[in-house]
This record gives sequence, C-alpha cells and structure tokens, in this order.
Amino acid sequence: MTLRAIITGASSGIGLALAQELDRRGWELALLARRTELLTEAVATLKRATAVTCDVTNAVAVADAVRRAETELGGPFDLAVANAGIGYPTHASKFNAEAAGEIFRVNVIGMINLFSAVVPSMIERRSGRFAGIASLAGHRGLPTASAYSSSKAAMQTFLEASRIELAPYGVGVTIVNPGFIVTAMTAKNRFRMPFLMKVDRAARVIADGLERGKRVIEFPRPMSIATRLMRHLPDALYDAIMVKRT
Repeated sequence: MTLRAIITGASSGIGLALAQELDRRGWELALLARRTELLTEAVATLKRATAVTCDVTNAVAVADAVRRAETELGGPFDLAVANAGIGYPTHASKFNAEAAGEIFRVNVIGMINLFSAVVPSMIERRSGRFAGIASLAGHRGLPTASAYSSSKAAMQTFLEASRIELAPYGVGVTIVNPGFIVTAMTAKNRFRMPFLMKVDRAARVIADGLERGKRVIEFPRPMSIATRLMRHLPDALYDAIMVKRT
C-alpha cells in the first residue's frame, strides 16, 4: 500500500532530512516551503515527490498547496508533518513585538493552517496522523528564547488536546520534541549546545516514532529527562539558576 506524507519547511534542516528518510522507506512525499530553488533541488533527489512553494502563515495558500499536492500524488495524505519553524534570540529588555509575532506566525499559525487543511479529510477517512515538530525548549520558559520556547509550548498543548479529541475518529497526533540538532538554525547559536545531534540521526528517530504511532517523540533522552525535571523545579530555584545564564 502506498503511503503519502506532506511536510512543511521541507527545503532544509529536519524537514528535508525527514523527507529523505521517509523516501528511503517508500513513502510518497509532498514538500512545502517558501524557497522554490531549494525545494526543486530537494525533490530531484527523491524517488516519488512533488514540491509546492508555500508560505505556511497564509491559510489559503496552505489549503491550495495541499489540494495541488493531493492531485499530483493521486490521493490524500496518511501523514502530515508541521515542521516549518523559525527561532532567534529575544530578550524582554529589548522586546520586539514584530520579531516575536513572526516566530508565532510561522511556528504556531503555520502548524494550525496545515492542521486545518489536512485533518478534515483524515476524520472523514477515519485514518491518518498529524505531527508537529515542537521542541524540548517548550517545556519551560527559557531566557533569551521567550518567544521561541513559548511558541513551542503552544504547539505542544494544541497537539496534546487535539490528540485526545481526534482519537475517537481514528486519527493519531504526535508531538515531536527534539533537542539541539545540527541545522542552519542552531548554527547561529553562540553557546555550548549539550547532546547536539546530527540531523540525519534525528530524522531516523522521528520516522521510527511516526511509523510506530507514538504520541510523543523526544530526544536525545538525557536532554529530555533534564528538561522534564526542570518543569518541576520550584520557581525561585529555577529563576536563581537561569538568571546566571542571561
């Protein structure tokens, strides 16, 4: 049986690596991103894939892209992965509402737009899986990353609630929480990134979890444990530890 997946933000980073991994596993793929040239290059390396240039913050454009991709591949999607995301340092003392808003528009609204475009068909068919690439950074508010970590927390809670609501319809929902992955986004970081993982390995972990129907995929494990422990630290202790790092 042919399986079809659609991935946003698929021209580079985790999105592209996941597309390549699913391609090796025999999936048919639709790749969505804003950068047409990179998308074209990516599709050329895959066996059965189509590319649609699309801004995920535009709901109409996302819906149109999904329909075009379904027509090109010959059917609806078994898997949709909201991967498009951006992130850069933000600080309350120099707050920029436009920059913070852009992070939310891409990370959160972009995910919601894909959700709206693909989930109704999954409900109708009583099958399918929706996944969002959130982050371990969403487990607690991180200094200098207030907009990024809160956008990922929003993704996590939206997906968690949707997972429960869609279960009676046979539609699965997966939250993906990576740690630090070698991508263009993390290349900008000027601090030591613990448990830094290569992107192709991350893609294998994600693909394995998706094919197993996992509710939550978190990695690397030591980083997952550390961030989950941080959630339970008393606020005063958390503040005392983190203020030294700002």
